[in-house]
Amino acid sequence: MSKISRRKFLGLGALALPAVLGADSAAFETTALRVTKLQHGTGNCRFVHFSDFHYKGDADYAAEVVRSINELAPDFVCFTGDLVEEAHFAPEAFGFIRQITAPVYGSPGNHDYQSGVVRADFTEAFNATGGAWLADDSALLAEHNLELVGLGRRGVRAFKEPRAKRQILLLHYPQVANGVGRRFDLILAGHSHGGQVRLPIYGALVLPKGVGAYEHGFYETPGGPLYVNAGIGTYRIPFRWNCPPELTLITI
Repeated sequence: MSKISRRKFLGLGALALPAVLGADSAAFETTALRVTKLQHGTGNCRFVHFSDFHYKGDADYAAEVVRSINELAPDFVCFTGDLVEEAHFAPEAFGFIRQITAPVYGSPGNHDYQSGVVRADFTEAFNATGGAWLADDSALLAEHNLELVGLGRRGVRAFKEPRAKRQILLLHYPQVANGVGRRFDLILAGHSHGGQVRLPIYGALVLPKGVGAYEHGFYETPGGPLYVNAGIGTYRIPFRWNCPPELTLITI
């Protein structure tokens, strides 16, 4: 069974879809933040993965996301793209990134490029946390014998020789995990939003290009184990159903 087209789904309309689904407003989990716990290995290094903020000015919700991350007290945080869609929201979004008390390491999504926000602004904000903006770059976390590798526009051509025993790849499009050309200990991705609207058994009604078979959750791929985060924000359709926004707490 194939997914319905994005055009057809958008045609249902934000007002009509609740009636189509037969759900009351309590089922729409647009800001009902959840924490998914994932044990990957036997170590005690704990970090949070989140993705697809798509910040549009909801400061109360953004503050809740930051507060929830800080309360988890991770060793570091990974972000896999799409902080904003429009440049005028970027300064406030960067302000929330700076409020995260653990180092934040981010890699870009398609909207980070399309927004027109310059790379230097991302670099400054993520560096301020003690982390880094990893667009075709990597960061060595020597205390964890771990290297974080962030995919940018150059893609796999930018890969260098590993500098640590373990490597985690941060990328935006899940389907890219099929073609990275080598094995990583873990790959983290976003972009899919989990579909935002998920029907029991069927799954996501609509998915963007670049997701492939990896719409949400944990998968084995040619490039290594992959976790696809459902994201924090929404895109085009301003709600979620049966697919709440997600922070992933990972222990490796």
